[in-house]
This record gives sequence, C-alpha cells and structure tokens, in this order.
Amino acid sequence: MDLQDKESSSGEVLPVVIIGNGPSGICLSYLLSGYAPYLSPEGRHPNPLLSRKLAERPQLSLLEQDLEYLCEGLEGRSSNPVAVLFDSLLLPDGDFGLDHTSPLEWRYEPERAVPHLVLGKGPPGGAWHAMEGSMLTLSLANWMELPGLKLKDWMREKRRNVRNDRATPTEIASYYQHYVSQMSLEQNFACGTTVTTVTREPAKADGSAPCWRVSGLQRREAEVLEDGCSVTEEVPFSLLAHSVVLATGTHDVPARLGVEGEELPFVVHSFWELEAAISRGELDQSSDPLLVVGAGLTAADAVLAAHHLNTSVFHAFRRSVSDPGLIFNQLPKLLYPEYHKVHQMMTQQQHRPAPQTPEPVQSLGSSPSSSSHPPSSSYPGYLSFPCHRVAAFRPDRKCVLESDSGHQTVVQVSKALVLIGAHPNLSFLQDNGRSLGINPEEPISCRRNPIDVDPFTNRVLAADGPGLYAMGPLVGENFVRFLKGGALAIAGDLSKRRRGAPLLDS
Repeated sequence: MDLQDKESSSGEVLPVVIIGNGPSGICLSYLLSGYAPYLSPEGRHPNPLLSRKLAERPQLSLLEQDLEYLCEGLEGRSSNPVAVLFDSLLLPDGDFGLDHTSPLEWRYEPERAVPHLVLGKGPPGGAWHAMEGSMLTLSLANWMELPGLKLKDWMREKRRNVRNDRATPTEIASYYQHYVSQMSLEQNFACGTTVTTVTREPAKADGSAPCWRVSGLQRREAEVLEDGCSVTEEVPFSLLAHSVVLATGTHDVPARLGVEGEELPFVVHSFWELEAAISRGELDQSSDPLLVVGAGLTAADAVLAAHHLNTSVFHAFRRSVSDPGLIFNQLPKLLYPEYHKVHQMMTQQQHRPAPQTPEPVQSLGSSPSSSSHPPSSSYPGYLSFPCHRVAAFRPDRKCVLESDSGHQTVVQVSKALVLIGAHPNLSFLQDNGRSLGINPEEPISCRRNPIDVDPFTNRVLAADGPGLYAMGPLVGENFVRFLKGGALAIAGDLSKRRRGAPLLDS
C-alpha cells in the first residue's frame, strides 16, 4: 500500500494504526477485520469453571465479554491473564502436549471491522524473515499458528510431513506471509515503512479532538534504469490516528556488554554476523577459537554452528549451569535434543583454573587446552566458562574473562560473538519510550522492564493521552502462543469503546 494515498493533509483520522507487522500485528489485524471468536454450539473446555462461564453468554463473542471475569482462576505459563485465557481456549491443555479441539468458532462479521493500518519494515511476519533458516523454532509448530488457519494443514499443502513438532523459522515466516494473503488482510498492510515519530496532537480550534500523529518514511520502487535495475526511494508519510498500537517486537537493537574494546572489529553482536563470517571462510577447524558470550538459545545455536565447522569454542556466561533460570533447565530433553546437547557440553566441559597457579590471571592458548578440560571430553574443542563475565577485549584478539571470585583468564580468539539479548527500537518515541516502562528510570526491555499496560485492555498506563496500546514482546510476551492474548485484549477494548464511546475517549 502506498501511504501517500493516506496522507493526513485531508485531515482524515484513522481509527487504528499498528506499528509492527510480525505475528502480533497480524493477529490484531485479523480481529480488527471483522473476525470474532464465539463459543461453538458443541464447544466444551476441559476446565469446568471456564466452560461454565463461557456457557453463560454464548450469544456474545469474546470481544464483548468481561475478560477479567473469564480470566479468574486460570493459571498458565504467562503472567498476562488474557494471554493465558486465549491460549487456553485456542489450545486447551496445550502445555501437556494434548491436541484438544478448541471450543471456539470464528465468525466473519464485516460490520465489526475497524479500519486500520499495519506498518512494517519488511514483508508480513516481521523478524521471522531475518531469523536463521535451518534451526528449529523453540515452540511446537501448532503453538506458532494464528487463528483461522491451522499451521499443520498449511504445511501439509506444502508437502512436508508434519507431526506435532517444531518447524523452521523460514517455514514460519512463509506461513505468516501466506496468512495475510489467505485472510484477505493485504489492504491493511503497508510494508517498507520506517516510523520516525509518534506524537500527541492537541485539539484544534475547529473542535477536532486530540489524536496521534505517526510519521515516517516508506521505501518504494521509483524508476527502472536501462539495465533493468530498479531504483528505490524513501517517501515521507504522516498519518493521524485515534489509537496507536506498539507491536514492534524486541529484536532490533542487540544488547551490549559495555566493556573496554567492545567496538573492536572482531567483536560482533548478532548470529547473522557469525553466518557472514562463515560464508567468507573466516571460521574453520584451523581458526583460533570463537568466543560465544551468553547462555540463551541463540548463543546455543552459535555453539552448534561452530561445532559443525569443527571450530573450537570458548563459551562464557554469567549463570551457573544448574541455575533454574537457565533456559536449558526448563526444556524437555526429548523435545529439544540439540539444546540438551549444548547444556551437556556446558556442564561437562567447564574450565577449571590450574590449582598450582598463584597468579590471579591465567592465559589459555589458541585452542581449549587439555589441561583446562576434564579428563574425558565428549565434545573436543569446546570449553565453557560458567559464572564468568567479559572484563575486556584487546586489539590483539585476546579477551579477558573474569570469574565471580575475581580470577581472570585470558583467551586468544578469532572472533567474539556477544549474544545477551536485544532491546526494542523505540526511537520514534520520546526518550525511546523509557517513561512507558514499569521502571521509567530504565530502558524498555522485554525481560527486565516491559511497557506497563493494563492487563485486560493492554492500554499503556503512562501514555501522553488515551488510545496508546502495546503488545507482544514489548509487554513481556516472547512466545507467539501468548502474544495472541494481547490482540484479544486490544480488539475487545476497541470494540467496547466503539459501541459505548468514541475511540478517542479514555
């Protein structure tokens, strides 16, 4: 969609603008396009209390019901109550690996549709298009699906044999893009857009009410040259909206250590930079070791990638291998064998300082030495450094690792890959949206400081005015199965306000 056709010079105010076209934005667009979930006539839920509540008003869609009342007494793996409710209705007893039929049915009611726009930098699917293509997703395949289109059915059409297991990011990205087309949502999506500012517009002298202004740039094809190549240009746009939904995700800005030497060229901060180095032939079995910093799943993917190349790996992370907060200690071994393998490596092949060395600093050579390994190594060329932090990177490609006890180890590396999470890019908000967080003194972070929202409407509590919402990773929901609850909360609130009051009212 060309946003110049939507320019606000005419004074038109859109009901809703959604910033972010990943699964959060796609799911909300589906609900705002007139699709409503109802209890089906034969629908039953394994939770008798919830089943009884749903049966009290079966003529009403979930969008019209009291979500707080329906959420009472429910427990699940999300801290957001509507996320637990919607997940329980879409995937009853999904935590137990059971494939119960959902008690919901979806009805298309075009009179419910709320005009809206979904803005995204790339194609529908958001960050899934940039993820490593061959690794399996953490979630089960059916946990990744969106309402109205079974992922298994879609994948069978692609002639892939699917059990109740995991899919690859490439498959998931393709599914989300197909979903937008299959559900006829394309007219609501404006791709190639970068939002630069979101501001509150005051009331005008002509009596028009306050609203939000969303401005930015849209990338589009300009002209085709004689050699057949096309030239792209960025065209500014400016939109007015009664409500704005922040659905940008949190994969935009890699987190940094903030230590000396982190800007050196051999220190990188994304898995894609590792892939680029591999494709350039910079890492192989003859290379100095790769230092991986971090203990999340992306760090594990990097360890596996290097292991497949027979490249030695030093692996440093802050937690103990037995820490219950470590993601590997939360994953079933049978379902995630590749991550269990990495956790085994982290546990069995830990660096042990030489006890006879009185100096506070120990140097390791260009490969994980036998003296640093336990007597038998199942995975040669790998050495973990639990409870360690990076103290400094040096220009000669030496890295100083420091344990909790203060003992330092200097390692020689070819590259250092820092994978300690990411922050959302909210540069279009004042002070990067810091004032909207649970702790306004800290930057917005999915895990440590999500945006503070009402749990049953997802309204941003510290917004400059009414009509600002947030969903997905920005409010602490990292998994697709749970971010759909944010879409339900927002669509339900917009529906109730539309019936009872103008969207611009608080």
